[in-house]
Amino acid sequence: MIELETVDGVAVLRMQHGRANALDIEFCEALTARFAELRGEGAEAIVLTGAGSIFSAGVDLKRVSADGAGYVRVFLPALHRLYAEIYFHPKPVVAAINGHAVAGGAILACCADRRIMGHECGRIGVTELLVGVPFPALAFEILRASVPAEYLAEFAYSGATYMTDDALECGWVDEIAEPEELLEDAVAVAKELATISPAAFAETKSQIRAPVAERYAATGEATEAAVTDLWCADDTLARLRAYVAQHLTR
Repeated sequence: MIELETVDGVAVLRMQHGRANALDIEFCEALTARFAELRGEGAEAIVLTGAGSIFSAGVDLKRVSADGAGYVRVFLPALHRLYAEIYFHPKPVVAAINGHAVAGGAILACCADRRIMGHECGRIGVTELLVGVPFPALAFEILRASVPAEYLAEFAYSGATYMTDDALECGWVDEIAEPEELLEDAVAVAKELATISPAAFAETKSQIRAPVAERYAATGEATEAAVTDLWCADDTLARLRAYVAQHLTR
């Protein structure tokens, strides 16, 4: 599912889960475990990227559609643990976005400290409301903290996805690289961040991330319960199955 390579002291994690790196329980748990292991290993920083032409297409909607509410109640906590492990990871994390980063895949990219996208290699955006599901609590707080405030409602409500030049202009990504130079550039950015004192970096990152942690601590549990109930509702699952039948069965 995840290939680990060390490049000049940087751990490069390459996601290889099916064609689209769709997020399911097993993949979330495997990626969470990889990041947890890297807390204690010698890598100075981490680059997260995908194999092929997709970074991550987000939640595996086919799996949710097929397995229903029982699956959702196990999956959403696994997704939360994945986002929390990456977003609050003490080491520098750079997302090398090699292709489409959609919905939960866009949030996955937002968990990184820096986001670099291959030029014209795909689209990025959050499409949750188009599918008919609300954002999990931590996912929304990460989105809120990661994009310019003036675009937050537009991104969330419209479900629009953006090619690289537009993504850079409106704050979805920090940099654009030529596709053949994407990994090299991401490793270079990761190494630059790793030159900072690890303790100082970790403390500063904790301070930057603190508002997300505080908002989640204040309202996250209640929001998560409401979101889970909405995901598991019969009409939501019916809408989701209709979306899968229309868009994902070709």
